[in-house]
Amino acid sequence: MLERALRYRWELFLAAVLVAVFFVNISLSEFYLSERNFVNMFQLSIEKLIVVVVMTFVIINGEIDLSVASIMAFAACVLAALHEAGGVPFALAALIALAAATAAGAIQGAFVAFMGLPSLVVTLAGLIGWRGAGRILVEDRSIGDFPEWFENLGQEPVFGRVTFAIVFFAVFIVVAGIVLHRTAFGRAVYVIGNNASVARYSGLNVARDKMALLTASGFFAGLAGVLFAARLGSIRGDLAVGFELDIITIVLLGGVSIFGGSGTMVGVALSILVVLNIRNGLGLGNIDQNTQTGAIGVLLILAVLVPNLVARSARTFFQPKHSLQEEG
Repeated sequence: MLERALRYRWELFLAAVLVAVFFVNISLSEFYLSERNFVNMFQLSIEKLIVVVVMTFVIINGEIDLSVASIMAFAACVLAALHEAGGVPFALAALIALAAATAAGAIQGAFVAFMGLPSLVVTLAGLIGWRGAGRILVEDRSIGDFPEWFENLGQEPVFGRVTFAIVFFAVFIVVAGIVLHRTAFGRAVYVIGNNASVARYSGLNVARDKMALLTASGFFAGLAGVLFAARLGSIRGDLAVGFELDIITIVLLGGVSIFGGSGTMVGVALSILVVLNIRNGLGLGNIDQNTQTGAIGVLLILAVLVPNLVARSARTFFQPKHSLQEEG
């Protein structure tokens, strides 16, 4: 009950922060309320947001994936290398890139789920390894000249000014929320995140679920990388560098515990809006990119520190007096 109350309070806090940021941004620029600005705000971060949704499942499950940005780049580089080599239809090359990203996630998942290695260590190695593999494929070149239909996928609107990626994300986060909160698999994600040993003794296939989540993380990171390539119109080995910082920050700021077992998709959705609007406001205020990244870093620290301090204080405050006397 206490954790649920704290979660709702955190979501209300995020909503209040969002309203405050909204009014600050209005004062910063007359262009903030324009339709173009709101579409651009999502468009410039949509690939991260797709990965954020999957990362929510991974962290609630008690794991973490630091390699997502590197897998994004790896998938894009596989696509670029196949396109440059020729002989493979571009649509097939895109499918091969997605398969490569899925395989990368599955390899990491196997080490975590079946060999018992910490996901922090495995995916940190993946962060370095998959980025390196991508750089080997494209070296220091920028590869582009993609088919028109592919570039339109990331650049041309499908509804008004809204592109395919934004439509996909809107559907994706709703479906993911239903799966997380309304299905047996979603309940298993929470139970395993709370205590994997108890979940195992309860009959849940812990290894299978961890494997599935990390494999899915690889697939959707690859999809995000391909969509990013479509939006940019070219691919380099340094694509998506540093994206993992924003992705993990958004998830944790949304109230998902870094230790697993708690969090909601509603909180993550509010966190997405807060981070996007903060970045947008700083951009409209002509604040440089390094300062924006620093602000996101501060948010990451606060997202981990504040909820834990509040929870600890609340448990102390609500602890029955007789329990305190017994401890004394």
